Amino acid sequence: MTDAFTFNTTKSIQFGNGALERLGGIVLAQIGARVLLVTDPGMMSTGIVGRALDILSSAGVEATLFAEVQADPPEAVIHAATEAARGAGAVGVIGLGGGSSLDVAKLVALLAPGRETLKDVYGVGKATGPRLPLVLVPTTSGTGSEVTPISIVTTGTAEKMGVVSPILIPDVALLDPELTLGLPPHVTAATGIDAMVHAIEAYASASPNNNPISRMLALQALELMGRAILTAVHDGRNAEARGDMLLGSMLAGQAFANSPVAAVHALAYPLGGHYHIPHGLSNALVLPHVLRFNAVTAPRAYAEMAPHAFPELAALQGQERAAAFVERLAVLSRDCGLPQRLRDMKIEADALPMLARDAMNQTRLLVNNPRPVAESDALAIYQAAF
Repeated sequence: MTDAFTFNTTKSIQFGNGALERLGGIVLAQIGARVLLVTDPGMMSTGIVGRALDILSSAGVEATLFAEVQADPPEAVIHAATEAARGAGAVGVIGLGGGSSLDVAKLVALLAPGRETLKDVYGVGKATGPRLPLVLVPTTSGTGSEVTPISIVTTGTAEKMGVVSPILIPDVALLDPELTLGLPPHVTAATGIDAMVHAIEAYASASPNNNPISRMLALQALELMGRAILTAVHDGRNAEARGDMLLGSMLAGQAFANSPVAAVHALAYPLGGHYHIPHGLSNALVLPHVLRFNAVTAPRAYAEMAPHAFPELAALQGQERAAAFVERLAVLSRDCGLPQRLRDMKIEADALPMLARDAMNQTRLLVNNPRPVAESDALAIYQAAF
């Protein structure tokens, strides 16, 4: 008998080449005629933001632009964007860009009404809303933020904290693969591996809410991304591969939004916090080492996932298949052109104990790992990745 579970996701998901052209009508129907559009300086140079603004204007929507989002957004950016929304009298929010822009947009929608403060909503289930209507338009195939109840903020100088609540799940996710055609190979690779990690950790999660829907979505995500990622990295104008990656990222986001991620993310966050390594690359650097650690005592989930990402592994069984899955992921990261060692990122060996201590602060993630992780285990994993 299936255990009780809860599954939440975005109410409306609109996918397809050219979907951005529908933004004006969607916003008028879901939000109204005055919005804040949240994005980042890099997006401003692509022409996509200008297109979005023109589409909104043609539909009679007045959009105020906030384009100051930073990677791993600090609290100051959240506060500035929230004040911009209030100053503009925005009745809703659009997030356009990568995971950081989408995460900021979620928090602006939550905080702009003025009923909650950022410091009060850190953690799981603390945010209760109400929030402003929210439409998210991802331009990378990585975070799945357009379908998750999670927003990550950098607090202080290094630590990351999460706001996790169903109230953050947006009203509409608008996915247009054409918006990802211009992604550089290194961004495609890092965000793509990040999305695969979401599927892998969701499927293997020890969360009591690990459920049949999340597992099904995770397997479908791995099938799509396993066959598409190298093509997307090395032939970035391949529309089919881009579509598979964007859809796979979204499916993985739905999976881990309900069956949460674990130690890969817990050990990745200190790398981003202290060394400003992009989140997807941080995940890629520790992924095989965490999975080797987990597979010692919990190989079954990895063996089950293996042939979905890498069909040739179907010929293997049990522990052998689980081990081969981990090694194929390591090879995939290398073939995508990503750095393979912490030392390649100018991380010093004497910093590893500090990273291990910081990883232990990610209790909301570590509790989901299929094998318990002590600080000494985290240090050993970092040393293996070094």
